Parts: sequence; C-alpha cells; structure tokens
Amino acid sequence: MRRYSFFILLFFYSITYLNAQSANPAFTLSEAINYAYEHNYNIKIAKENISDADAQIIERRATGIPTLNGTVNFQHYLKLPISVLPSQFEDIIRAGNGGALPPDYSNQVAFVLRNNFNAGLDLNALIFDGSYFTALKAAKAFKDYVGQELIAQERTVRDQVVTAYLPPLIVDENLIILAKNITNIEEMLAETKATYEAGFVEQLDVDRLELSLANLKTEVDNLTRQKDLALNYLKFVMGYPINEPLSIADNLNDLLQLATDEDLTTPVNYMNRPEYKVAQTGIKLHEYNIKVNKDGYLPSVSGFVNYQYGYQGNSLFGNDGFWVPTSVAGLRVNVPIFDGWNKKAKIERAKIAREVDLKRITLLEQSIELEVANARGEYLTALERTNSQEKNVALAQRIYDTTQIKYRSGVGSSIEVTQAEQALYQSQQNFIQARYELLVSKQKLDTVLGK
Repeated sequence: MRRYSFFILLFFYSITYLNAQSANPAFTLSEAINYAYEHNYNIKIAKENISDADAQIIERRATGIPTLNGTVNFQHYLKLPISVLPSQFEDIIRAGNGGALPPDYSNQVAFVLRNNFNAGLDLNALIFDGSYFTALKAAKAFKDYVGQELIAQERTVRDQVVTAYLPPLIVDENLIILAKNITNIEEMLAETKATYEAGFVEQLDVDRLELSLANLKTEVDNLTRQKDLALNYLKFVMGYPINEPLSIADNLNDLLQLATDEDLTTPVNYMNRPEYKVAQTGIKLHEYNIKVNKDGYLPSVSGFVNYQYGYQGNSLFGNDGFWVPTSVAGLRVNVPIFDGWNKKAKIERAKIAREVDLKRITLLEQSIELEVANARGEYLTALERTNSQEKNVALAQRIYDTTQIKYRSGVGSSIEVTQAEQALYQSQQNFIQARYELLVSKQKLDTVLGK
C-alpha cells in the first residue's frame, strides 16, 4: 500500500511540476523568434498579402478561360402591346375579299403572344489578347514581390525580438552581480558588528555598511521592475499575451558571439538584404506594367456561341403555343484606334516610376555601404571597450579585495572599503553595459550584412 501511495504522490508531484513549468514558459532567443514568426501580427498581415496574390493570379488567369453562362427568361404580358396596321393592308384584304372587309376585321393587332419563355447557354472564349499573358506574368511577379516583403518583414521582426530580448538579459546579469555583492556586504557587516561589539571599530563603520546594503537592495527592486517592463515589450514584439507570464532561458555568454574576419572585411553583397530584393522585384513589376500597356495597342479576338430554346403561347399548358430553338456563333474583334492618348500616358507614367525606383535602388546601395561601414566601426569600438572594461573589473576587484584584507587586519579604514566597493560596482556595471553594447553592435552588423 505504501508503494502505491509513493507512486501516486510521485504522479501528482510530476503533474504539479509540469503545470508550474508550463505556467511560466522560458524562451530561448531562437524560440522567441520562431514564436514571433507565428504570432506577430505584421507577419500575419504579410502572409495574408501572399494569399491575396495567389487569388490575383487566379483572377488574371480566369480572364483567358472560356466562360459558360445559363440564362432563363419568362415574360407574361398582362396586356398585349397593340400595333396599328397601315391602310395598305385594308386595300390588300378588300382585293382578296370581293372589295369588302370581313366583319371581324380590325386594324389593331398584337404581334406577340401572352407568354414567352426562353432558356439558353452562352459560351464566350478569349482567342487572342496580347496583354493577357503579360498580365498573368505580372501577377506571378507580384506574388514574388509580396513573398520578398514577407521575408523582409520576418527579418525586421527577428531584429525587434533580438533587441527586445537583450535588456532582460542585461538586467539578469546585473541582478546576479548585485546578489553576489549583497552577500559580500552582509558577511562584512556581520563581521563589523562583531568587531564593533568588541569595541575595535566605531558605529560609523557599521552604519556605512548598512547604508551600502540598503542601496544595493533598493537597486535590486529597481532592476526587477525594469525587467518586468522589458519583458512586456518582448511579449509585444513576439505577439505573446501581455498578461501571461514569460521568462528568458538564454544568458549573456550564450549569445555573445564575436564577428569573423569575413564579417569585417568582405565586400557588401546587396542581394543578402531582403529590402534590396524587394526593390529589384519592384523594377520587374514596372517592366510588366509597361509591356501590358503597350500590348493594349494590339487587337483582341474573342469567340462566342449562344443556344436558346424558347416557347411562345397565350396559355402555358394549352396547345396554342410552340417551341422554337435558336443558335448562333461568331467572332468579335476589337481593334484599338484612338483612346485619347490614355495608354500612352500610362506607359510614360510606368517608365517614370521605373526610373524613380532605379534611382532609389542606387540610393539604397549607397545607404547599405554606409550602414555596413558604420556597423563595422561601431562593433570594433564596442569590442575594444568591452576588453578594456573587463580589465577594469579585474583591477577593481583586486583593489576591493586588498582593502577588505587591510580593513580586517585593522590597518585600513571603512572609507577605503566603501570607496573600493563603489568603484567595483561601477566597473561591473560598465563591463555589463559594454557587453550589452557589443551584443547590440554585433546584431546590427549581422542585420546590415543580411545574415
């Protein structure tokens, strides 16, 4: 029985543990990026644009596919339309009736019967239209265009997630350092209180350490609130529910990767940048637009077939009516002659738009070159600053350790310890900030290189 109780307790503990883990999911940076790819609304909109482009291709293709329509038409004359016969009809009737008109003769007659019913099929087919295939190619190119926009949007969201992911990491690093420093201060405070009670130090020494400890704890509270704000922004760019808990799983050392020599020296490849591909596809769309309008000068040919079966009669179910089949087929040729220079203006506007975008591509190339040069310079500066701050931390730590030894040996003052402590904290914060700036500069370098 005890054995079963153990397994039951183990089962419920596992369920409780798993629920606790799922209640506060921890995301690595790659997991946060993948989550944003699925839930960020800008990406969702870009994906909807691709679906719309697919629908446009179907719409363009449909204009060249034969169409078949059925028609049904029924008319019942509540009052028949009357026509008046000309006088010549009376002369003809008199001539055939011995010079007299029949008693029931009337010059008012109806040429239609009271009920008319028609059912038919219309088949229309495009035989030739110069702009059709060009428009279809343009629709497919537009799908490529919005596909490149999706890639560019995913890149933008990825950069946003990385940028939002780093501040909570920096806060965590600071909290780790502060926890270590608080432990050191608490140990020294306990030793100083014991020394004070023995009469070897003043109350002022105890007060200084207590003040330092209180300041560190206040800083912990401030950083904790800052982390909550940073996590909220991360949730926003990920498309994650703001009110749901979230934590980060990576640490600064996992993400801190140095740039390679290739990153710092290789000539810029513009095609690695998604926005450059979008611009190139935009030029192709302008080319198709020009060709579509030029093809508008060509004749277009379409064919049609119509078949109808109609009934006419004064009654619907009587024997006085008759059925009549009708069928017709033909070709329709449309020859553009003069449109008030409409197509010419459209062609000119499309050419101007192409030239504008070509100039924008040139400007984009120059901008990319500038961005890469600046990003490489910023990275090297951040790397040098990080190495320098790392040395400063080691030096500040040695000074702090020495002042502690001197203070505990009775040959140093609490003021020296406090000053060394503040210098150590400042150098630690400077080092963390330098590493953060190195991460940011490496991310920026990757972005401008299109990695």
